[in-house]
Amino acid sequence: MTGFGESHVQDQNLAVTLELRTINNRYFKFNLRASEGFTLLEPQIEALAREKIKRGTVQANLRVQRLRPEDCYSLNLAVLTAYQKQLGQFCLEQSLPLVSGVEQLLLLPGVVNEATVSLEQAEAAWPVVARAVEQALSNLQTMRETEGRNMSADLAANCQTLSAQVEQIATRAPLTVSDYRTRLEERVRKALDEFHVSLNPADLLREVTIYAERVDISEELVRLRSHLSQFVKIMQSEESAGRKLEFLIQELFREVNTIGSKSTDVDIAQRVIEMKTAIERLREMIQNVE
Repeated sequence: MTGFGESHVQDQNLAVTLELRTINNRYFKFNLRASEGFTLLEPQIEALAREKIKRGTVQANLRVQRLRPEDCYSLNLAVLTAYQKQLGQFCLEQSLPLVSGVEQLLLLPGVVNEATVSLEQAEAAWPVVARAVEQALSNLQTMRETEGRNMSADLAANCQTLSAQVEQIATRAPLTVSDYRTRLEERVRKALDEFHVSLNPADLLREVTIYAERVDISEELVRLRSHLSQFVKIMQSEESAGRKLEFLIQELFREVNTIGSKSTDVDIAQRVIEMKTAIERLREMIQNVE
């Protein structure tokens, strides 16, 4: 399920900004981009994300700014002294004015070092980062819940469509046998009149019985009703339901496909096509459900 959450947290030493984005995925996948040194906190951030998010690709962008400049930079005095000596010697040899001003020397490579973040420093920053993660996750979940409510309404509408088609097929199915018997009797009567022979009624009854057994879809209809009922109950539960619903989608398609292969009735065949279309819509949406 897609979503976005952002947070800003600051204390006397650090200013932390975290952006979380989620996109659809059947499994959980976590990616972190962070300020230099703070990728060391990826396992802790991922653990917090896993508590709230069960499926989907999570993209996290962590920016940490240290508010005490004295902790961030240091002068390499040996390099600075070497630059100064070499430049002084060069100026004397070339009869050039001596370089003056520390500012110019500070711009030379290697004079100012940016302090790297150690594991201990990253761990010390974790309480502030953790607050940022929790706030971003809360904002993310709010957005995902809104999308989830809209998606639930759409899923329920498709389930109602399927249920209506199931009942229409259940009403139509018994009539297909009587229609077959009527058509069979007409074809047989024409053939008998043409060849002037008689037919034992038991033979006709046996043929109709065989056809009725072959096209019987009562079990498939029972299972379809059961799957749809479970589908609705799982949607209404509080627990993570994505994979359960995905399994039920497969079972729904299996039963509908069986009905389509058994039935030779045009009306039922059209309803099977409509049901498959609704199931495909469900399948696409379920990929977004956690």
